[in-house]
Amino acid sequence: MAGTANHDYHILEPDIWPLVGSISALTFTSGMVLSWHPDLFGNAASFVMWAGLAGLLATFFMWFRNIVIEAQRGDHTPVVQLHMRYGMILFIASEVMFFVGWFWSFFDFALFPTALQFDHETGATTSLFGTDGAIAAFIPEGMEVLDPFALPLLNTLILLCSGTTVTWAHHALIHGDRTGLKQGLWATVALGVLFSAIQAYEYSVAPFGFGGNTYSSAFYMATGFHGFHVLIGTIFLSVCLYRAYIGHFTPRQHFGFEAAAWYWHFVDVVWLFLFVAVYVWGGWGAEYH
Repeated sequence: MAGTANHDYHILEPDIWPLVGSISALTFTSGMVLSWHPDLFGNAASFVMWAGLAGLLATFFMWFRNIVIEAQRGDHTPVVQLHMRYGMILFIASEVMFFVGWFWSFFDFALFPTALQFDHETGATTSLFGTDGAIAAFIPEGMEVLDPFALPLLNTLILLCSGTTVTWAHHALIHGDRTGLKQGLWATVALGVLFSAIQAYEYSVAPFGFGGNTYSSAFYMATGFHGFHVLIGTIFLSVCLYRAYIGHFTPRQHFGFEAAAWYWHFVDVVWLFLFVAVYVWGGWGAEYH
């Protein structure tokens, strides 16, 4: 009786995974830095980087596995779930600020193009000012951009539909309809995979590469990081789908699914801003590919 909990909080047992995750993160980032100097470290840099990544993946798997076990044995009381919601809200807020940085850079490059351009092959710095003294445009003359009303518009419709299907799954869960939950999740995961496949194809046929000018670099960094988030969200929802099949989640306790749905809606909203700002406004006036 002396060890009986008389509060609504969950006191975690000692766990090695936070330590493993910290060491793995240091190893991974150190390996990335070493890989920038292959002349000094050779293949050792790749080994360090991949070892760190393996440790991070193992930490993610085991840590989330422990959270699922805690949820299933009833450790996530209403008070604990409330605080987990606060944590997820703060995480999404940090992700919002992450993308604010990329939007900021895109608008800064577009509205205030730099007067100098660095050539990575020759190491020379050339002026972007024309003969009349006017600064060159954000998109170099003659450069083609992707037509926003082709594949990007299709991907926009796909993500909007996926937001609808994940909401369908959520409402089905709340009303005890497990068949609707599974169907909604299947549809959302399929749409997420389709979005990623179309974006990969879009990159393969894009008329410009990653480097060369600020437009292409900002374009690939902003849309590429969003694509990475779509991939993570698809994995998140796939895990929820698996958990739905093994009987997890109830109408009263399903924070894991709720967090995945919040994250997916965040990905949807970011894409809408990307579509309008990067594809439509960013390429306005240029030739479409």
